[in-house]
Amino acid sequence: MKHIYITTTLPYVNAKPHIGFALEIVQADAWVRTQRALGDEVVFNTGTDEHGQKIHDKAIEAGIETQAYTDKFAQQFDNLKQSLNLSYTNFLRTTNPDHKKAAQEIWRRCLANGDIYKKMYQAKYCVGCELMKTDSELVDGRCPIHPNMDIQLIEEENYFFRFSAYSDKLLKYYDENPEFVKPDFRLQEIRNFVAAGLEDFSISRLKSKMPWGVAVPDDEDHVMYVWFDALVSYISTLGWPTDEAKFNTYWPGIQVAGKDNLRQQSAMWQAMLMSAQLPPSKQIFIHGFITVNGQKMSKSLGNVIDPFDMVETYGTDAVRYYLLREIPALDDGDFTIERMEQVYESDLANELGNLLSRVTTIAAKDKLVLDSKAEQTIDAKLVEQIGKFSFNEALEDIWKEVKKINKQVNEREPWKREAADRKADLEGWLTTLHQIGVNLQPFMPETAEKILAATSGTIEKCQPLFPRIEKKQ
Repeated sequence: MKHIYITTTLPYVNAKPHIGFALEIVQADAWVRTQRALGDEVVFNTGTDEHGQKIHDKAIEAGIETQAYTDKFAQQFDNLKQSLNLSYTNFLRTTNPDHKKAAQEIWRRCLANGDIYKKMYQAKYCVGCELMKTDSELVDGRCPIHPNMDIQLIEEENYFFRFSAYSDKLLKYYDENPEFVKPDFRLQEIRNFVAAGLEDFSISRLKSKMPWGVAVPDDEDHVMYVWFDALVSYISTLGWPTDEAKFNTYWPGIQVAGKDNLRQQSAMWQAMLMSAQLPPSKQIFIHGFITVNGQKMSKSLGNVIDPFDMVETYGTDAVRYYLLREIPALDDGDFTIERMEQVYESDLANELGNLLSRVTTIAAKDKLVLDSKAEQTIDAKLVEQIGKFSFNEALEDIWKEVKKINKQVNEREPWKREAADRKADLEGWLTTLHQIGVNLQPFMPETAEKILAATSGTIEKCQPLFPRIEKKQ
């Protein structure tokens, strides 16, 4: 048994969960369920990032205390566990006292290593990204990721992290670990960024201007910059620095993040770990963005997709299936209601659901009893694909089997034959369907359970797996 650790990013609690984060956490969940099926013990972490300027501003705008504001939205993210049938073990909030202590300990270690210093500076700052921006990163003076937000000009004394000292160390680590960032073109992207030269970045804010953050050790006038604090969550959730045994058992770990997090996850965080004399992360999977009808999701366009609404309409497993099958795992993908309904009707209701119903209806009529000989482990090829985050390829292979059985049923027309003549076919199809149920466990846990129950023992007619969609009026 291996001990494995994987974490998603911790989304900001300045808005409700959207389908983009649902993609990330469902990907991680499918990966985790596969590892557990192999007998490994996995700590699966997610949570919420609750400090920073934009969260503080949102709380003021809402007219409530910042902690109360974060409590409200953190609960909404934790509610995804039930809605999307997630199997995470840890939900880390960065307002947790133990996390704050861990962030302060990282600070002390980086300071002792000579990598934290104080200076006056001027910078252009995007509150949306919570990052400093150079002129070359701006388009018409605005951040391309948050074009509706004004760039702030900051002039104050801050603490800085000596990021520039880690260019060679990071490049060496990338070279020695060619699988560190997946897909490969993202590793090349971060390698190019680091090779171009790193600039030290601010890691504090004046408390008098922005009080919502983790206190800087031994300086009551400053709070930590949100990224410095939030990244530490990946190890504070393991009990670091107090529970060294647990930390050493599970770290280094695997991270899942969106492409807008590439710099923070694969360069900034790794440099912080190196400075604190801690092992770098093991591997980072970077996924793309979800567009809606070909457009970027935004409140102004009114096209933000709420995962809770999708689950209410189509069901948990249908949403999981769409995200894992239709969205490229490590690149951009598009979501449309029209395609969601096509997938629901064709792949799920007809090809899978109707197939199981047809086969079990005839088998129940024949009073067939199946002592399943199907191997109770996920196919090795699928395990390999899932390990590489190739979820869409794995599901495509599973559906090849679904289509193959459908074709055989249509060609052999078992409903026109006598029970004795069709018995071998029915047993073969049920055995294959049983293995399909095993293989679907990481992707669609509830559906998989129903398939396994329907293809074992005395066969009874299976109720529709994916009933007719009830449209909202």
